[in-house]
Amino acid sequence: MAHNIKETQINEKQEHILVGLSSSPSNEKIILTAYKMAKAFNGVLTAIYVQTTDLNTMNEEDKERLHKNISFAEKLGAKIVTITGENVPFQISEYARLTSVTKIVVGKSSNHKRSLIKRQSLVDQLMPLVSNIEMYIIPDSNIQYKEGKALLRRKTIIPSLKDILFTIILLLIETLIGYLFMNIGFTESNIIMVYIVGILVTAILTNSQICWIASSVLSVVLFNFMFTFPHFSLVAYGEGYPITFAVMLIVSLITGSISNKMKSQVKKSTQTAYRTKILFDANQLIQNAENDEEILGVTVNQIQKLLDRETFVYLSKNKKYYTISLEPSEELESINKESIQLVLNKNIKAGYGTEYYKNDNYVYIPLSGNKNMFGVVGIKVKNNPIEPFENSIVLSIIGECALAIENYYNLKEKELNEILAKNEQVRANLLRAISHDLRTPLTSIMGNSDNLLSNNKILDEDIKIQMYSEIYEDSLWLINLVENLLSITKLEEGKIKLNYTTELIEDIIDEALKHINKNKIKHHIKVEPFNELLLVNVDVRLIIQVFINLIDNAIKYTPEGSTININVSKDESKVIVKVSDNGPGIKEKDKDRIFEMFYIGDNIIADGRKSLGLGLSLCKSIINAHGCEIKVSDNKPTGTVFTFDLPIKEVTIHE
Repeated sequence: MAHNIKETQINEKQEHILVGLSSSPSNEKIILTAYKMAKAFNGVLTAIYVQTTDLNTMNEEDKERLHKNISFAEKLGAKIVTITGENVPFQISEYARLTSVTKIVVGKSSNHKRSLIKRQSLVDQLMPLVSNIEMYIIPDSNIQYKEGKALLRRKTIIPSLKDILFTIILLLIETLIGYLFMNIGFTESNIIMVYIVGILVTAILTNSQICWIASSVLSVVLFNFMFTFPHFSLVAYGEGYPITFAVMLIVSLITGSISNKMKSQVKKSTQTAYRTKILFDANQLIQNAENDEEILGVTVNQIQKLLDRETFVYLSKNKKYYTISLEPSEELESINKESIQLVLNKNIKAGYGTEYYKNDNYVYIPLSGNKNMFGVVGIKVKNNPIEPFENSIVLSIIGECALAIENYYNLKEKELNEILAKNEQVRANLLRAISHDLRTPLTSIMGNSDNLLSNNKILDEDIKIQMYSEIYEDSLWLINLVENLLSITKLEEGKIKLNYTTELIEDIIDEALKHINKNKIKHHIKVEPFNELLLVNVDVRLIIQVFINLIDNAIKYTPEGSTININVSKDESKVIVKVSDNGPGIKEKDKDRIFEMFYIGDNIIADGRKSLGLGLSLCKSIINAHGCEIKVSDNKPTGTVFTFDLPIKEVTIHE
């Protein structure tokens, strides 16, 4: 028994009303009665359909009517439950017991047909099983439906020519084997077993029950004609033969009946297992999908595997179709765009529900989450409606798809909000830094400029030169700050395109040192000699900025007289650069955040000027843009070492 139940939380005191679904034309009236009852009692309505083997032989008109009845129940807000099994009353009673159903609404025909063998109706069989549940019986006097079912039964009994030929050939083979057994000296019981095995094979491999019934009767006749004395006659002289024939016929009929039922159950179980696997795989694949396109691709693929019908998904967000087998230039042109828009509009007005729409070719199912309408799933049906059990699995797959898309969009929105929050934090930090940290150099520039303008004639030349120098240094500091800020912003946004050239690392270091005013600092900058010429393939302008920032950082955070070493070495295909100092070093808690923008830690700058915390962040962005890494470590016994690598350029010399 397979269930497709999307459970609803039901209060113990709340009425739970169960209504049966069928292909009967009057079933719509029964569903409507159950809906009105649920509304009157303010209860929950569940519509149940028990899928039996009759569905495989149901005509197209009844299938279409069944699908309409299910859709009608869904539109009224009923929870649709599909159960597979042959014992319909038992399946309904078990579901009612397990889900605390308080009232059952079913239909019953008012026409009583007299016959020798009285057959109990569904209601008569169900009543003893649900004696503790209230039952409401709605009269069903639709004769046309009953005549249609009788015609359907007659169609299922009439065998095909293929089945008839198979039955005849198999009987001939059984008779030949029996004749062989008789000549060998086997007993009659062995020959009887051959015919019973043949009946078993007939019941399994043919589609009509008339075949194995005919095979049972003909087996008895052939056994009598071929293997009882006198041979080749329907007369049997033995006193026990009538009993033998009767037992053989009964055993044959029972064997055929059991085999036929087992075949139906095996087929149903196989279908259920396959459909369940489709649903399970869809769930797993949708969960592992990385974006909305992969989610929709999985959905289309799994629905097509289940139904073997052309399927597409229309995503309203980007107005794009997702499909596997359809050709956009041909098949998609036949899809009714107005139908898609109609489904979108109806479901948005209905609060993102499940308002279906069907035209001559497609059924359009809304792809909607809890509060959002994402699009429409289209399945090609033409005159072949989807079976109820398959329909419930399709709805489950579409539900999983909608939930996954909703979660994906929520995650993207969350990430976007985090980026916006981070940008807002950066903006706030920048404004705070500008308002506090830039005030000192700007105030110094303005003060010195005003002093020079007001007292130019009375100030001696040495004081003027000192004031000019201070204005220049403060201006240079501001320019470097702005350059760092602009560079790191462009790098983070990916707007800087690296201009790779091949240069000697020694020349890059020399150029960087020219930008350091060695006359104004009291530090020892030492470049250790290289053992060989090392060429690197880099954006020279940006790498010079890295050296300037690292050296400037060492000057800021070390006392006067400290030594700054620059060491270069070769490691396979990379050049390793180390910029070290013998200052107080960096605290352990600051090492993980030292490359973050605006992070300055607790270190005190030697000249008392506060840093914005942009230099090291820019260094990391530039080195990472070259596909390399930069890291910080301790310099024993004291100090800090910044190490980064650069791509080496090998040069072949032709002599």
